[in-house]
Amino acid sequence: MSDERVTVGFVGIGRMGEGMVRNLLAAGHPVSVYNRSAARAEALAADGARVAASPADAAAGAPLVISILADDASTEAMTTGPEGIAAGLAPGGVHACMATISVELGRRLAAAHAEAGQGYVSAPVFGRPPAAAAGALFVVAAGPEDALGRCAPAFDAMGQRTFEVGHDPVMANIVKIGGNFMLASLIETLGEAFALTRRYDVDPDRFLEILTGTVFPAPVYKIYGEMVASDRYEPAGFKLPLGLKDVGLALEAAQARTVPMPIGSLVRDQFLTALARGYHEFDWAGLGRVCAEDAGLPVRQEGEDAGLPVRQEGDDAELPVREGGE
Repeated sequence: MSDERVTVGFVGIGRMGEGMVRNLLAAGHPVSVYNRSAARAEALAADGARVAASPADAAAGAPLVISILADDASTEAMTTGPEGIAAGLAPGGVHACMATISVELGRRLAAAHAEAGQGYVSAPVFGRPPAAAAGALFVVAAGPEDALGRCAPAFDAMGQRTFEVGHDPVMANIVKIGGNFMLASLIETLGEAFALTRRYDVDPDRFLEILTGTVFPAPVYKIYGEMVASDRYEPAGFKLPLGLKDVGLALEAAQARTVPMPIGSLVRDQFLTALARGYHEFDWAGLGRVCAEDAGLPVRQEGEDAGLPVRQEGDDAELPVREGGE
């Protein structure tokens, strides 16, 4: 890990951003924070962050600005315009966008910063909020070599490893989009497999134990498998509407390069079905509920079968760091 200290502007203090900022501060990096809901930014003042009045203010005087926002619209709004990141960032400064955004927006942001004499890096992450809090994110970064080098001390403070994938920022965006498509597809197959085995009276917890103890030992199968097995999707670490957004980004990118993605189309429709049934607040693992309902299965009660412990509100904090997913 680098010992270099970098002044950082940080825009977007959601569940991910909160943990990321705290790790930057703990590593000794001065941080100015901005969030549209000011209370979330102000909560970090006690940790030593300076609360900025706008994205431009957060960028002022900082050689590096990091943003992690929900979608294309919020990312573009916080970057462009008279009070945006680009307006406050000095020539030669670098903007590292760590959100999951479209290929097209990635191109527009790179062009806008280049026109202003600024650097731009795409650096989306794999990891959910507990991983962000633990400084255990995986960063996928792409951009000019000098800009990547200037981001390295901050990335080291927030993540356990950085993967550099090229000099074109869009390359990092497409790696993240492809990875999230695979995670969404994994969740769908888990949901279908659990629905099938439940229909034959196989205990879901036993099925999960066998799967994760043999051919599918990866953490993501255990994390999402536990949620599907228990039929428990709140509180959400990554909400269903965001999953639909990311699968849409994959299909959009695929169409632009004439890449068929038939599984992507199916998974998109399953997300739409989940939202049509009112599951907006569910984790994206809630696709498992759709699969169970389509098979005519009842909602599984907490604690049902195999002595599964009933989870109380707030127990999610006891789960291990989640290394897969956003």
